[in-house]
Amino acid sequence: MSAFSVRHLRVVRGGAVVLPDLACEVARGRVTGLLGPSGSGKSTLLRAVVGVQRVAGGTIEVLGRPAGSPALRARVGYMTQAPSVYGDLTVRENLRFFARVLGAPAAAVARAIGDVALTEFADRVVNRLSGGQRARVSLAAALVGEPELLVLDEPTVGLDPVLRRDLWSLFHGLADQGRTLLVSSHVMDEADRCDDLLLLREGRLLAQDTPAAIRARTGAQQLDDAFLRLVES
Repeated sequence: MSAFSVRHLRVVRGGAVVLPDLACEVARGRVTGLLGPSGSGKSTLLRAVVGVQRVAGGTIEVLGRPAGSPALRARVGYMTQAPSVYGDLTVRENLRFFARVLGAPAAAVARAIGDVALTEFADRVVNRLSGGQRARVSLAAALVGEPELLVLDEPTVGLDPVLRRDLWSLFHGLADQGRTLLVSSHVMDEADRCDDLLLLREGRLLAQDTPAAIRARTGAQQLDDAFLRLVES
């Protein structure tokens, strides 16, 4: 059974067609990368999967239910590009709040803070953190409910290489536990960290496959080159 499936998705924003007719299906228990240049429709697709994007047509089924169903609230974790936590609260206070909203146990707070390497900053007010640290607080908020599906919009942007490596290790550890992750990025060097890839350009799906299969299909060794060959084909 798939984690989610998208059929004939059409999204119009500000009078412009962002996603004209998109279809894809993502398997459970995998780390799927959603990659493409800025403006390709990645964030719009993520918002549609979570159920917070108005759509003009098509269907999206998430964990066996229509996207945005109330029953999915505790089963889907979502991290936006912009920090989505309270700046005047500490890291711990933010996580305690989200844990109460989701009905998560108290122990989940410390676990989520540790997962994103913020234990030493747990009692610091979020507004006093760096941009990368604030992004990690948002990621912890998405993790605290232990969701079955994690939808992450560029979670590693602005982070140093060591922390990026550690977070990708965390993502795969979560997938090994049976959770599904959909991770967007515009940095092609992160593509090899994914089990599967969705390559998006101008609202259209260029390819959906494993990194190895996309290399084989295009004859390119580097995924940047593979993407360009798909664009030009």
